Amino acid sequence: MKKINYILIAVFLTGILFSSCKKYLTVNPKTQMPQNILFDTEGGFKDALTGVYIQMKSSSTYGSALTQTTIENLVSSWDVTSNATDQRLGLFNYTDGGVQISFEAIWGQQYKTIASVNAILGQIDARKDVFKTQGLYELVKGECLAIRAYLHFDMLRLFGPIPTATTGAASMPYATIVSTTPVEKISYTAFQNALYKDLTDAENLMKDIDPLTKYSVAQVKSPGLTSGFNPSDTFFAYRYLRMNYYAVKALQARTYLWFNETAKAYECAKAVIDVKNTDGTPKFKLGAATDFSNKDFVLTAEHVFGLYDFDMFNKYNNNYAAGILKKGTAETTIKTQLYGNTGTDIRESNLWELVTLGNGSKCYITKKYQVVANTAVTAATDFKQIPMIRLSELYLIAAEAAPYAEGVEYLKTFRTARNIGTMATPANPSALQTEIIKEYRKEFYAEGQGFYNYKRLNVPKASFLFVPSAATVNYLIPIPKTEAI
Repeated sequence: MKKINYILIAVFLTGILFSSCKKYLTVNPKTQMPQNILFDTEGGFKDALTGVYIQMKSSSTYGSALTQTTIENLVSSWDVTSNATDQRLGLFNYTDGGVQISFEAIWGQQYKTIASVNAILGQIDARKDVFKTQGLYELVKGECLAIRAYLHFDMLRLFGPIPTATTGAASMPYATIVSTTPVEKISYTAFQNALYKDLTDAENLMKDIDPLTKYSVAQVKSPGLTSGFNPSDTFFAYRYLRMNYYAVKALQARTYLWFNETAKAYECAKAVIDVKNTDGTPKFKLGAATDFSNKDFVLTAEHVFGLYDFDMFNKYNNNYAAGILKKGTAETTIKTQLYGNTGTDIRESNLWELVTLGNGSKCYITKKYQVVANTAVTAATDFKQIPMIRLSELYLIAAEAAPYAEGVEYLKTFRTARNIGTMATPANPSALQTEIIKEYRKEFYAEGQGFYNYKRLNVPKASFLFVPSAATVNYLIPIPKTEAI
């Protein structure tokens, strides 16, 4: 990995976190800034961290490949063209040149973002004296540690072994420093311990500092005198768009479940599910049909952590409305095969639509990322968010990780929120897990979580939906030969 002497902070034209473009243009017109200047001030650290969030939205990672395209093609979420890279992904053909290029792009961008995080962490303790604002040092460092864990964990989930078969697994790098030499690969267990340490350290830094622990999502979403949350620095606002304290707990739940530490996974999931605001209302809540009526198709109220995507309007039109990412030519493909034709499931009735393309052909597309036109909107109606961790996942984690009887109740609560109706009690934990798998593929369509769930449980081909008959399921994606980190 090349030594980073400059941190890319191409943030000044993005409007990230609702800041104005004019403000960014007056900060620094350059897209690169030397580290010795960048980290001389609080503002430099904040700009560098904002740059990390921008990098996370790259089309090679969470802006597309790790949420809506490459990873979704691994579970055949979209109709594909014969002999195209997307089709070969669905066939698990990892020797195909186009498939290899796709994974090389993910690997390279993910570790570039990690390098930017490490550049901040490599300076923050030595320059702690530049932080004059109370709590800012803890937030910046805590977020960086949590992001580093988030990024590495997804590399493990994608390129690592099936968690139930780790003996002899290929080692992977867990990068913690910016170096002129390649990062050393470490064992599966060492990688796991590094994840746990980053998350524990992040939790300890933020648990008494993060404003989201003291104020509601609505308050941090609309800082000012009228909301009751009026920080002198808006960097402390909009915490639902950052790796906040509860996002750390949620990521711990996701991570513990991957490593089959179910008691800890349940404990962490429950901590987020049960958290209340000072007035007794839930901090996060499961979405409802009214959210869809308000055009909040991505259910932002459920986002424990989401990335703000300024360009989501154009992405939706270019990818979904244009019929590039589609599934079937009639609504029955989704309504019947995916949702079971319940007639009541709010996702079934609100998240998909049949559209007619310019050439007269019809296709079925999801409205999950559909947003209002790029006109002036308020924070309350701006739903340009890529879901990174949602409350619904924590309910499904709890359903699987809790003691059996409690797990059934968590699944029933989740299904009631989706208006599915009465569920017969699964006969045993295995039957319960079968129902949970069904909900994962319904709930996280176009979010990139389906493949990880299948891989974690090492489910057979018969448990997939839409998998091609010619496919031979293979969860072991080779680490790119280039290892461009």
